[in-house]
Parts: sequence; C-alpha cells; structure tokens
Amino acid sequence: MTQEHKFGMVALLGPPNAGKSTLMNAYLGQKLAIVTPKPQTTRNRISGILTRDDAQVVFLDTPGVHRLRGRMNRFLLDSAWNALASCDAVVLLFDAALYASKPQMFDKEAEPLIEPVRGCRRPVIVALNKVDKVKDKAQLLPFMQRIAEQFPGCEVMPLSALRSQGLDELLDRVLEHLPDGPPMFPEDQISTVPMRFLASEIIREKLFMSLRQELPYSTAVEIELFDESGPSVRIAAAIYASRKNHKGMIIGRGGQNLKLIGQQAREELEELLERKVMLELWVKVKEDWTEHPGFLRSLGLGE
Repeated sequence: MTQEHKFGMVALLGPPNAGKSTLMNAYLGQKLAIVTPKPQTTRNRISGILTRDDAQVVFLDTPGVHRLRGRMNRFLLDSAWNALASCDAVVLLFDAALYASKPQMFDKEAEPLIEPVRGCRRPVIVALNKVDKVKDKAQLLPFMQRIAEQFPGCEVMPLSALRSQGLDELLDRVLEHLPDGPPMFPEDQISTVPMRFLASEIIREKLFMSLRQELPYSTAVEIELFDESGPSVRIAAAIYASRKNHKGMIIGRGGQNLKLIGQQAREELEELLERKVMLELWVKVKEDWTEHPGFLRSLGLGE
C-alpha cells in the first residue's frame, strides 16, 4: 500500500516581530530568512521548503502586517496578502510575551488581520509564539479570549520558535489541513529564491544590526554582480540610502562601519556558499527611494 503524501503551501502571517522568520528557520534547521530584533526586517515573501518522507511543505514567510503609511509599506502588505491568496493553510503568529506585558497591544496589532483572515476561506491556526518568556501563563488568558472573539473557530497553539518548543505539534496540525500530493521540489532544495537574493538579505541583515533607530528602514541592498565562475565567488553590492546625511552614518568614521558590515556578511556568505567570497560594498544615495514604485519592484517588493 502506497504511503499517503502531503504537499501544500503554508502562509506565515502576523504583526511585525512576531517570529515568523524564526519559525521558518527552525523548521528548515538552518537560517534562510534574516532575523533581527527590529520590526519590519522581512520585506519580501520568502519561501522555505521542508521535505519529509510523508510530506513537503512550502512555508511562505511574509512581511509583518501593520497600518503604517507610505508606498513601500503598501508593497509589503501586498506581499503578505498575495501569500494569503495562494496558500493551502495559514499559521497566524502573535507575540505572546508582548501582550502578556502590554495587553492593550493585541487589539492594535490584530485589527489589520481580522477581516483578511476571516475572509480567506483557508484553515487557520493561531500560534502563540515566545511563550517561554511568559513566566505567569495566567497572563495569557485574557489574550486567548480575545483571539477566540476575533478569530472564531481557529485552533490556538502555544510555542517558542526560538527554543523549538511546540513545533512538532504545530506541524502535525498543519499537515492535517494540507492536500494529498507528490513533492514538487527536489528533496535537497530549501527555497525557491535565488542565491543572489539570499546574498542581498545577508548583507541587509548586517546593515540593520549596525544601524540605530529608524535608519535601517530607509536603506536597501541591491546585488550588482554575482559571479561564481572563478575559484572564488565575486559579489558586488550597492547599499542605498534615502538621504545624503545617511551615507556617512552607514560608512562610519574612517569607513569602519561599512568594513564591519562587509566582514560579517562575507563570513556568513562563505559559510552559506562553502567557497571563498570576494565582497565589495559601496553606498549610494537615492532620494526617497521608498516612494519610487519602479525601484521598489526592482528589489522584488510586493511579489
């Protein structure tokens, strides 16, 4: 008798900083999506492919859903809603630790998700992430009541993506909702995004971590050269700033900040590619790039 095999796409949806990228990375057993403590780190929809003997699951990591204005933020929301429209099931993540300490934040962060999730006509599982940070679990009860009111009929499951707690139970429930079908990707493929995109994301992560306050959100990374033909991989990338005075902040005194970004990115790229990497970075100014639709599309936003 042939063993039943599942195949399907699962959208990871939720507010900024809920842990969607951390969850996907945990399932894959390696880092695919970049993770920083700063909200709105994820800008593009990134797919992660989990292959088992009995199933192949394509996780769609999406930008955090929010009510911020601006053209780039509209592009980010488009990416999240596109994933919702193309998936077989939805995992809706919320930061349980945040709401345990600030209960008033739940309604604010859940509000943009209520109507789209109710109307998606797909199975939805609500995952309470970061429960390992909540010492008094009774603090979660009012919040769970609000989930039942706002997302009626959805199963609620506690987990910690960072600590890999509750992941097996969540995946078992997800698989119950996926259709039968053969795998669509080779078993050693972990994503549908190209390597040059992953390179730009690694550089952007190091950039985010090196900058303070709001400056990361007005920066972007574009790969201008990705050459694997030689003994080492040659990568040239442009870092875009939206203001002239931001350029010097990115470069740092004596070029030290840009040098550190490059060093950290190169080390991670060499680990990912398992080859020596020659990385060249420079900073360009593109005034108000976050409001330029053509440039945003060239970065793959809104897809």
